[in-house]
Amino acid sequence: MIELRPFDSLGGANHGWLDAKHHFSFADYYDPARMNWGNLRVWNDDTIAPGTGFPPHPHRDMEIITYVREGAITHQDSLGNSGRTEAGDVQVMSAGTGVRHSEYNREDVTTRIFQIWIVPTRTGDAPQWGAKPFPRGERSGQFVTLASGYAEDGDALPIRTDARIVAATLKAGETATYKIGKDRKAYLVPATGSIRIDDVQANARDGVAISDLDVLSVTAIEDSEIVMVDAA
Repeated sequence: MIELRPFDSLGGANHGWLDAKHHFSFADYYDPARMNWGNLRVWNDDTIAPGTGFPPHPHRDMEIITYVREGAITHQDSLGNSGRTEAGDVQVMSAGTGVRHSEYNREDVTTRIFQIWIVPTRTGDAPQWGAKPFPRGERSGQFVTLASGYAEDGDALPIRTDARIVAATLKAGETATYKIGKDRKAYLVPATGSIRIDDVQANARDGVAISDLDVLSVTAIEDSEIVMVDAA
């Protein structure tokens, strides 16, 4: 099954400093048909004005992955971690038993991120945070694993869940494949561009919910940057 979820069908709210779109039920947006996709619970498309951001707030028992599309995000947390994650790069916070953090756009330009929450496979672990650059050129024409709950994906950021976050950059006309497995689910969003999966076309920031598919084949209609969660 390949289900297109157009960007203009998403929930969300514009808070002035934050224009947030929600692929799944979140905050004041509730849709019983869009509560989760497997263990993927949240995919927020956030546009953050310069000099603003999320003040310190708590989380626990959630794997929170931030993919920076444009600009940069500056992280600080109650563990003493701090860091600046730039466009194309990724940060992961395993909330574990509990952590407070802030995420600010300290830049002079607008920052755009995907914030992805995945339910952990275990609880009771200490919180942790990490970030890593993933040059877009190294994903040219192929899917690269950015974060993973599997030890064999040693170059990826670790997460404590049965899932992977992967990304690819495709030139117009290029095709990339990814083995999902019919017992799993995937959720794909083109950050930029336009792509086709079978007879379904998805444009920038549309969501594509995928299930009962062994191997995914994605063809770029125009130059595209793709982010996907391979979920249990």
